[in-house]
Amino acid sequence: MEFQHYSVLLEETIEQLNIKPDGIYLDGTLGGGGHAEEVLRRLSDKGRFFGIDQDEAAIEAASERLKPYGEKVTILRNNYRNAVAALRELGVDGLDGIVLDLGVSSYQFDTAERGFSYRFDTALDMRMDQRSSLSAKEIVNGYSEYELFHMIKDYGEEPFAKNIAKHIVKEREKKEITTTFELNEIIKNAIPARMRQGGHPSKRTYQAIRIECNHELEVLKDSLDDMISFLKPGGRICIITFHSLEDRIVKNAFRTNESPCICPPEFPVCTCGRRSKGRVVTKKPVLPSGEELERNSRSKSAKLRTFERGEDS
Repeated sequence: MEFQHYSVLLEETIEQLNIKPDGIYLDGTLGGGGHAEEVLRRLSDKGRFFGIDQDEAAIEAASERLKPYGEKVTILRNNYRNAVAALRELGVDGLDGIVLDLGVSSYQFDTAERGFSYRFDTALDMRMDQRSSLSAKEIVNGYSEYELFHMIKDYGEEPFAKNIAKHIVKEREKKEITTTFELNEIIKNAIPARMRQGGHPSKRTYQAIRIECNHELEVLKDSLDDMISFLKPGGRICIITFHSLEDRIVKNAFRTNESPCICPPEFPVCTCGRRSKGRVVTKKPVLPSGEELERNSRSKSAKLRTFERGEDS
């Protein structure tokens, strides 16, 4: 299947990046290269672009798409949590802009054998990096009932998390749970029929398993401070999130980097020595336009937030 991914909030992200033609830019979630290509179109021969993705199919697709831009482009197969270290090894000492599009690609959702979607009857997988040993199958069959409950409740915000975890453990005692449709049936039976309104009953649980499988929130938390610190003065980081848990992490990290002081409010002057790294550009997140929502329903939960590194930070 050809790697396809609709680049959400594309024009808004490019505008927020405030691209310098001779700047150095990173897309830490390269995907099919949609955001990357728009950045590269605006770079002069002196500009440089780095793309990182952990998905082999994304690397292959983006490499082909961005081939016309020649030596301006360097593509690495890695996790964006390692981006700053990887770029330092290549001799890069700062960036003028960073893009992170945290959504699962359309390709990943629509390729049945990747196991991301409850729409296809296939093996439980959900690994963004297929070199990883932890898959959805290992989580569903190996986590304790307590671990499953907290994962589904915390990451999926699923009201019936406790009952779903209980049903999973009960069913796997009979036989190993290996396919998406087997899991779908278990989840459906754990939710009262009258409450199965407003979307597929598996949606929240699949989100939770995917987040756990790929350590998505942990990677995001671990990466933001380093990425902001790696920006050059005036450089910007633009992050597109797709659910409240991600958005909260980004919003809090941006706020803390803008106002890091931990002194008690009654102190007349700051004594903690923590200096602001810059400013939050987007006081409220940028949302998809009505036109974009019509073109791509998957963009409806997208939010774009931007932080700018201070000139003297």
